Amino acid sequence: MPRRHVTSIAELAPAEAAELGPLVHRLSTALHSAVRCTKTYVMQFAEAEGFGHVHFHLVPRMPDLPPEHRGPRVFHYLTRPQSEWLTADRREEIAAAIADRLRTG
Repeated sequence: MPRRHVTSIAELAPAEAAELGPLVHRLSTALHSAVRCTKTYVMQFAEAEGFGHVHFHLVPRMPDLPPEHRGPRVFHYLTRPQSEWLTADRREEIAAAIADRLRTG
């Protein structure tokens, strides 16, 4: 992935673009294995102020996600009070599980 500021996927060099698909696949597989999600949403917007560079959100779509919050409406959860979020300990457990799966393949 680029180590420089890139504001559009179209700005990626061919070698950078070639890495993207396998990287998304590896991360999606690791996320699925760690949290048992039904799908992984892959989103790239680069529109918010201060975030005008290429970055991706890989969001687990859990089996019990209500239909009204599926697809791009999953961002609804960012508006929820922090008290409803996963605890920091649980987020760290998931991150460690994903890292372990990435290491072990």
